[in-house]
Amino acid sequence: MILHKFKNQADLDRAAADLFISVVRAKPNAVLGMATGGTPVGLYKEIVKTYQQGLVSFREVTTFNLDEYVGLPVSHPESYRSFMQTNLFDHIDILPENTHVPNGNAADIDAEGRRYDEAIYQQGSVDMQLLGIGGNGHIGFNEPDDELSRFTHKVTLKQATREANKRFFNSIDEVPTHAITMGMGSILHAKAILLVVKGQEKAEILDRTLNGPITTQVPASLLQTHPRVIVMTDCNVTYKVSHS
Repeated sequence: MILHKFKNQADLDRAAADLFISVVRAKPNAVLGMATGGTPVGLYKEIVKTYQQGLVSFREVTTFNLDEYVGLPVSHPESYRSFMQTNLFDHIDILPENTHVPNGNAADIDAEGRRYDEAIYQQGSVDMQLLGIGGNGHIGFNEPDDELSRFTHKVTLKQATREANKRFFNSIDEVPTHAITMGMGSILHAKAILLVVKGQEKAEILDRTLNGPITTQVPASLLQTHPRVIVMTDCNVTYKVSHS
């Protein structure tokens, strides 16, 4: 892992956007793994700015999102498809058919998971996967548990996760109870991973992710097993590299 700390979120967003843009410039047909929630909004704004300046094109890029709520209409403003359109896709030249988000309204969610994994693997692998981290250590919607799934699957959201996401809804009752998410195998299959963590309230869970034991009770800790993880944060944390 490589840890980069920033004095403010604006600098963090710019650096994260520059990293994603560098991937696209080096490989115009790059496959990018996208994330939603509050964390990537500023990053996406910076990407849009760069596109509008004519400095990058996404015409050949393919994207795969980590997850989607189950049972929430695609047209709902808080669906992750709507989020991506509003914050990124509608403002760049990416082809709609090259943007992929799991279908949380599929009649057979298990079959949708298999279809989604196959679509990813048909691309070879994701060149750069963007991740945030939940307060309980979840990535995507892979919640802490005794076991974690390798492939894209349906998950029951922890109450803490629903509480954290209720700020996007009118009330907790509107927050879906289930989601479909890439599994840990799909996430760790990416060639490179960018983990963006904002807010000092995330410092403790980030420390456990970077320095704690690898455990399914902190899904993000499995990132320690990946050969190329870049962490960008404004948290006051230290990555304790051990030397043998």
